[in-house]
This record gives sequence, structure tokens and C-alpha cells, in this order.
Amino acid sequence: MSIGDNFAYSTTNNDLKFFTDVEFSANGGIPGIAGFTTFAFGLFLLTFWNSQPGSEALVLIAAGMISYFSVNPYLLQLVDWRIFMIEEAEALLHSSKSMNKLLKTNLTVLLILIISSIQFGIMQAVIDTLSGVDMYFAILFDNASLMLAPICLGLYTNLSLQAVQILGAFPFLMMIFFSTTFSPGAGVDGLKNLRYLFSRYYLFCMTPSVDIMMEGCPESNNLLYLILSSLLIVFIFLTVIGGMALRSKLQKKKHSESKRQSMMTMEYAELQVELFGEKALKKLKHIGSNVDLKSLENSVRSKSM
Repeated sequence: MSIGDNFAYSTTNNDLKFFTDVEFSANGGIPGIAGFTTFAFGLFLLTFWNSQPGSEALVLIAAGMISYFSVNPYLLQLVDWRIFMIEEAEALLHSSKSMNKLLKTNLTVLLILIISSIQFGIMQAVIDTLSGVDMYFAILFDNASLMLAPICLGLYTNLSLQAVQILGAFPFLMMIFFSTTFSPGAGVDGLKNLRYLFSRYYLFCMTPSVDIMMEGCPESNNLLYLILSSLLIVFIFLTVIGGMALRSKLQKKKHSESKRQSMMTMEYAELQVELFGEKALKKLKHIGSNVDLKSLENSVRSKSM
């Protein structure tokens, strides 16, 4: 068994078992989400049964809100999960922080997929005008557009729970303000053009009875625009994270270069020789110091004599 700096914890099947045991335990959140989703959509089925054509938008909004609030408790615990997981990884209970974040991301996305599928199926039972493959994917990606921000912020940043809650709710809040789906055609000219950034706008352009009220709907490729707009928050997040990483890399490079330049001065060389004697000369030669190492060596030898 290796110890100290030579210790290497390799990934094993026990890591995956540890993850699944925790996630599907009573405290993991999945059983509670399953119970609440069953209860909420059961009530939706009973109270929206036999909805009439013309009420598609109301059915769609209600079902979408149930999906959002079904997944939301799981999204809110991602920050605490990230903190605990990092502590566990440092205690070597499992091997990889990155691997566990990826597993958690996949599990959360799978949860969104399952609940969105349940939403679509229940909607078919209460009204028969919201069917089709395009509508299924439109509902799925519209739900994802509101839920991807908490995943990105909760798992892949060091933000606090409060900050993640506030920033993670922004897509939902901005959708209400700018998508124009709650008041089709309304809004100040220019500002209401922001509707094209929200997947909910394209979803309503596909919804019977309300599509004719939506202003400027695309004549084609509506689903493509919906999918792209639903992933906008991910593109923004990756851009910001990439920019911050590049900035950090440049700052480290600048600091390293500044440190290297300071190590090239005569003052630094004399201090090193004063502290470490002849051993310092080898180090100065190794780093490529441009000071007169020969005179320093003679100085060290004269002092030793």
C-alpha cells in the first residue's frame, strides 16, 4: 500500500455503488421527488380532465409549473451536495470530484427527462390537441431551459446556496417578463424583441389556439430555434467559465514571469548564496540566471577559506 505523496486512489466499481446508494436512499432526494411528482400530476389529471380545445395554453402552463416545482427541490440541494461531496472526496471515501459531478449532472438531466415525459403523457390524457413528436421535444427543452441554470451554478461554481437560488431563478423570471407568452404582442417596441431568446416563445408558436396570437413566429425551423434558445444559458455559462479560466491562466503566467524576472537579479543571487552557499549556485545556473556566477563562486570560496 502506498502512502504519503505516492498514494493514488484509483476509480473502482465501489465508487459508482457509493454514489447510487446515497442518491437512491431516503435522504438522497429521489424517492421524495418521485412521491411528490406522483401526487402533483395525479391532482392535475383529476382537475384538468376533459379540458376543451382552446385551453391548450392554460394546460401547458399548469403542467409546466408542476414539472418545475417537482424538480426544483432536487435542484436546490445541489449546492449542499457539492460541498459534502468535496469533503468526502478529500477524505478518500470516493476517488473523483469531477466524476461525481458528472454522475450527478447525468442523474439530474435524466430526472428532468422523466418528469417531462410524465408531463407530456398526462397532457395527452386531459386534452388531445397537444400531441406529436415535435411537441414532446418542445416541452422537454422548454423545461430544461428553466432548470439548467441551477445545475450549472450549483455543481460547477463555488457560489453559496442563496446566490444559486437567486441566479438560478433568473431564467424563469426573465421568461415571464420577456417571452411575451403571458401577454402575446404586448411590450415596448425593441424590448419585446428579446422574446426570440426564450424557448417558451417558440413553444407557444406551436400551441393551438394561441399560436395565431403570437407575434412574428418563424415560418419554419421553429423547433430548432426552440432547442437552441433553451441551451442559451449553457452557452453563456461555458463562455463565462472559459473566460474566467483563461484570465486566471494569464494572471498565473504573468505572476510566474514576474517571479522569474525577480530571480534573475544580482540581489536575489547574492541572497541565495548568502543563505545556501555553493548549493545556490547550481540552482541559479539551472534557472538560467544571467548574473556573474563565476564571481559569486569565487566570493563563496574566498569566504570559506
